[in-house]
Amino acid sequence: MPDANVRIPEEAKDRLAVIAADEGLSLRAYLARLAETLLTPAERAERAAKALAALKEWTGYAPTAAEQRDLDNELDRRLAQVKPR
Repeated sequence: MPDANVRIPEEAKDRLAVIAADEGLSLRAYLARLAETLLTPAERAERAAKALAALKEWTGYAPTAAEQRDLDNELDRRLAQVKPR
């Protein structure tokens, strides 16, 4: 596989290198592994659609877009009340 050059701030590279070394990996290997574990936006949307379909099949629950928005707003409101430790 050919390599690619990516420009990032030196501090970010150093931090990633420390994390990689702590896991016994080179920075190159760590970034390759990281890329394999992250989902693209399309993959996340596909998983979400499958999860909603499974939820509907299992429980019959199929929230409307408005209900989902209301639930998201309620979650955001509750998370805003949480104080960091």
